[in-house]
Amino acid sequence: MSTKGAISEFIQKYYLHFNAAALVDAAKGYEDQLNNGAKMLVSLAGAMSTAEIGKIFAEMIRQDKVQIVSCTGANLEEDIMNLVAHSHYKRVPNYRDLTPQDEWELLEKGLNRVTDTCIPEEEAFRRIQEHIVKIWMDAEAKGERYLPHEYMYKLLLSGVLEEYYEIDLKDSWMYAAAEKNLPIICPGWEDSTMGNIFASYVLKGELKASTMKSGIEYMTFLADWYTENSKNGIGFFQIGGGIAGDFPICVVPMLYQDMERTETPFWSYFCQISDSTTSYGSYSGAVPNEKITWGKLDINTPKFIIESDATIVAPLIFAYLLGM
Repeated sequence: MSTKGAISEFIQKYYLHFNAAALVDAAKGYEDQLNNGAKMLVSLAGAMSTAEIGKIFAEMIRQDKVQIVSCTGANLEEDIMNLVAHSHYKRVPNYRDLTPQDEWELLEKGLNRVTDTCIPEEEAFRRIQEHIVKIWMDAEAKGERYLPHEYMYKLLLSGVLEEYYEIDLKDSWMYAAAEKNLPIICPGWEDSTMGNIFASYVLKGELKASTMKSGIEYMTFLADWYTENSKNGIGFFQIGGGIAGDFPICVVPMLYQDMERTETPFWSYFCQISDSTTSYGSYSGAVPNEKITWGKLDINTPKFIIESDATIVAPLIFAYLLGM
């Protein structure tokens, strides 16, 4: 095992109980999975790209600490938005004190708020829109169809955005993923700015809906990938909850129960970082053991839940895995 750095030594010395201990246990469990030849899926919910998770997650991708990502459409696009419009973002530290009038004034300035950070519409959304629409239309003209993330990879690798780069390219996890052609699952992509823009072109009759591959095609793609890669196990590291987590984890019961492939292994590791309340039928708030009843996890699957803020926890776990 590689020598650990100061961050890893700190958390092992001081993070000894409760959520802190769960963080260390989960990090060590993740490392054990990789050391045993298993692969790892990381799911990104929430606004992790706007929280600049790419500063460390990109290195996780480069060092093969993650083999597949499931993320919301927002996380898919917001990493690229940060890449091309970072200097135009506006931080609002006193966001809890904003009045409805304050919020309206941000809208009028083209600033869409995510907690304490405003994404600049003109520099972020429209800058990407100009180029991604051309890629969509070129594909349709050729009779080609792709998944949402594949179009984003084409955008990044084409170089058309280079003139706009405002952060170090190594801090973009989407660029790191594009370079590796990392498999990405992006369920519910339609519920994103670029998804809305694509839908508007369909409504205007300028694009066909079929030019964008669907969520069902994401599930069948994942089913094939899981089947081909699960020999030594596949772990599930879930940041937040929602569709980014629920969609991919269901591939196992689908293969086992609906396809009747009873040799399909369960997920070999599970960790969730969440501050959701455990109640009211919430997927995000469900404890890992509930997933046993759905045929997602085995009785003996290592299970961890860290009830905390993912913007604090995830970088620490990734730092441990990177030996920092």
